[in-house]
Amino acid sequence: MNIGLDMMGGDLAPLEAVKGLQVYLSGNKGPAHIFCIGDQAAIEPLFNEHGIDTSFLTIIHAPEVIGYHESPTKALKEKQRSSIAIGFQMLATGKLDAFISAGNTGAMLVGAMYSLKPIEGVLRPTIATVVPKLDGTHGLLLDVGLNVDCKPEQLNQFAVLGHVYAKYILHVDEPRVALLNVGEEEGKGNSLSQATYPLLKENTRINFIGNIEGRDLLSEKADVTVCDGFTGNVILKMAESIYDVAVKRGLQKDEYFSRFHYENYGGTPVLGIAKPVIIGHGISNAEAFRNMIMLAERMIESDICQVITDQFKG
Repeated sequence: MNIGLDMMGGDLAPLEAVKGLQVYLSGNKGPAHIFCIGDQAAIEPLFNEHGIDTSFLTIIHAPEVIGYHESPTKALKEKQRSSIAIGFQMLATGKLDAFISAGNTGAMLVGAMYSLKPIEGVLRPTIATVVPKLDGTHGLLLDVGLNVDCKPEQLNQFAVLGHVYAKYILHVDEPRVALLNVGEEEGKGNSLSQATYPLLKENTRINFIGNIEGRDLLSEKADVTVCDGFTGNVILKMAESIYDVAVKRGLQKDEYFSRFHYENYGGTPVLGIAKPVIIGHGISNAEAFRNMIMLAERMIESDICQVITDQFKG
């Protein structure tokens, strides 16, 4: 398998990307072949400094970088030699099986949407995040920011996408899918929730268990929770703050609170497109980069994009 890694994406790049590769290679006997996309003059000395075995690596020189404050669409069009643009070119032409970047999130989303296109039948791709449960397991929340305004039909599809991801990547045999709402009873919520509920109830491709409230997100009630991207992003940012609070209170080593640290999950997958694309946190460190590579491996090995394609056929 061939995985593309944007070496220039992230506040701590390329150093943390290189260190992440070092950790990944040291712990994997049969690793994927990694295409390291970035400024060769900046990358090679770091490889030498950290004693990285380059037999599993190929450097793809990319002299340009898309900054965080640049317009995503404009930057992708004008910076064809940037690490993100080259990564998507390679992914779209079959030279890569997956692409990872902790760079400009907007550019990653635009690239995923227009370089690869959504899987046929998918109205809108979505991004998901893993939620640490109190019982030690993990849940999935989607959408968490790609689709701020949603239609009921889109939420219904997010439920299917989440079901597939939970089953094939989180290894939940029969994922329980819930709709995030202000009450558990059918008929609760705003017009979007009320219109979505019957669609989920009638969806035979998922195990729909009904509404759950915000206080249930960290419990074992559901494995997949569906909401619009505005609500999901607010929850995601609040979850990130839980770890920050734990650090300030000296609780970050607690077994549960430590699981809120973004590095444990690496990045956010874009679901509903033809190939795996993983978007990392802007402050991704070595552990986060390693986990993003491992997530890309799991997504390729499970052939999850084809599974999703089969779900939406017809």
